[in-house]
Amino acid sequence: MVEHHIDIPTADGAMNTFVVRPDEGGPFPVVLFYMDAPGKREELHDMARRIAAVGYFVVLPNLYYRRTRDFWLKERTEANMAVMFEHMNSLGMKTTVCDTEGLLRYVESQPQADATRLGALGYCMSGPIVVWAAASFPARFRCIASIYGANMVNDKSSSPHRWVSKLTCESYFACAEIDKWAPRADIEVLQSALKDARGMHRVEWYPGVEHGFAFPQRACYDKPAAERHWSRLFPLFERTLRDASRR
Repeated sequence: MVEHHIDIPTADGAMNTFVVRPDEGGPFPVVLFYMDAPGKREELHDMARRIAAVGYFVVLPNLYYRRTRDFWLKERTEANMAVMFEHMNSLGMKTTVCDTEGLLRYVESQPQADATRLGALGYCMSGPIVVWAAASFPARFRCIASIYGANMVNDKSSSPHRWVSKLTCESYFACAEIDKWAPRADIEVLQSALKDARGMHRVEWYPGVEHGFAFPQRACYDKPAAERHWSRLFPLFERTLRDASRR
């Protein structure tokens, strides 16, 4: 595997980013891995490596780069959580478009990346981000996956459920049964919007598990559910990103 820690320029600054790909072959399909609220950290680097190991060029940016280059939630104290929410609330649709533009320029410049075969993966706060990215650049994305995406339904014009009609790619939404950040009522609204949009999608419930179940270092980690989500992601990437002739 080849790994790099690099800065990707955006209109707002230098976005420090972890990039990993196989060391032989290519060019490889691209997966943009948008981080969750606790920040870019080694736990996510390991998840990126797992994706890259089966033949993908994976790009994992620090979305908080406008405020800090090195935040991640080491301890869940009240003070630390308050800082995390400040960082998280600084992001939105506008920053997503800016950051995704920078990521697209970067992968287009890399000979080992096939930017015509591109998907996105987001967890928690990045559930909305992958929807915004694919809705804003519909010709670029072949698939997105939102894993226990938070705040998918709200009263704002940028609410993700209002943007799924603009998706042209296949989408997958994994939902934890026990999740105060994505309650069932919200997911039902999202699912209705997806059905109305008539795009290729799947909303799947993971019974008996909590928000964060896929992260190995989280107290709520559930290995069977985590492995199940990997068993959904890899076929999604395989069927949408492997075929160079599609779209």
